[in-house]
Amino acid sequence: MNKHIKNALIGAGITAGTIITAGTVASLITKKLVSVALDREEPEIMNASREQLSGKPVMKEFFEIQEQAAQKLENAGCEAIEITAHDGERLVGHWHSCENAKRIIIAMHGWRSSWVKDFGLISDFLFQSGCCVLFVEQRGQNNSGGNYMGFGLLERYDCLDWIRWVNQQGYDNMPIYLCGVSMGASTVLMTAGFDLPENVHGIIADCGYTSPNAIWKYVMENNLRLYYDDIQGEIAADICRRKIQIGPKDYSCTSAMAKCKVPVLFIHGTDDDFVPIEMTYENYKACTAPKRLLVVPGAGHGMSYVVNRDAYEQEVIQFWNSFD
Repeated sequence: MNKHIKNALIGAGITAGTIITAGTVASLITKKLVSVALDREEPEIMNASREQLSGKPVMKEFFEIQEQAAQKLENAGCEAIEITAHDGERLVGHWHSCENAKRIIIAMHGWRSSWVKDFGLISDFLFQSGCCVLFVEQRGQNNSGGNYMGFGLLERYDCLDWIRWVNQQGYDNMPIYLCGVSMGASTVLMTAGFDLPENVHGIIADCGYTSPNAIWKYVMENNLRLYYDDIQGEIAADICRRKIQIGPKDYSCTSAMAKCKVPVLFIHGTDDDFVPIEMTYENYKACTAPKRLLVVPGAGHGMSYVVNRDAYEQEVIQFWNSFD
């Protein structure tokens, strides 16, 4: 899959017969990578890579289970919600109420994913555990507004808007937990850098990265096998600032964790080859608030709940019991 993406990225920026250096190739790919990362419109190479990935028996089986769970959640009768974000963008969410609710979950999905895909598998557990859940559609994706995604740099402000919306519905005395997967995990971790309302009792971050710059560098060097030096980093930063008015190094989860005042449960699988587990270790180390860590052996990206559901649920329940 990585070779396929690399070739497609190169082909998209280089015409036949062009003589170029390795540095030029890296620069062209850097520009393409930032567009793939931030632009709402999904490049064809993403569809091609997913098709190739789904050909692997284990992943194909996972995607089939995920799709069934996503369809079930989509039909679960959630109420569609719309709010106007701090910058005027239209944001969409899906509210699932619960009788005798014990807490509120604000769930943020990952990059180029959806609320039903990332939370379909765990939704029954959340509902049966006395949780009202607000499933958020991240900006620049699906039904929410915005031309660009922000890798958490923008979405952390959206998360604040959603917390305000929940409290305006009369839940200001009920515990709120911010929950995210992948980019959604980094979104809720970055949100912890704000002074949050007192009823935000915790954060659950599943396989989050440390910063946009760090994950782009990792993808370039480890997945695409290209160098990502200071020059490439500046190219990426310049494009990023022009698109979303903030650079990939301008804020990070580790920065937020240094100021975090709410408890955090970090979760990551050992076999994650998209966001390395070392990034969760970095976020965990930087966290100054009460913190817990669940490492799931053998779990790939976003697959910890599937690989060891019992351990995952037990850890989350203990987290709620401690901080509700």
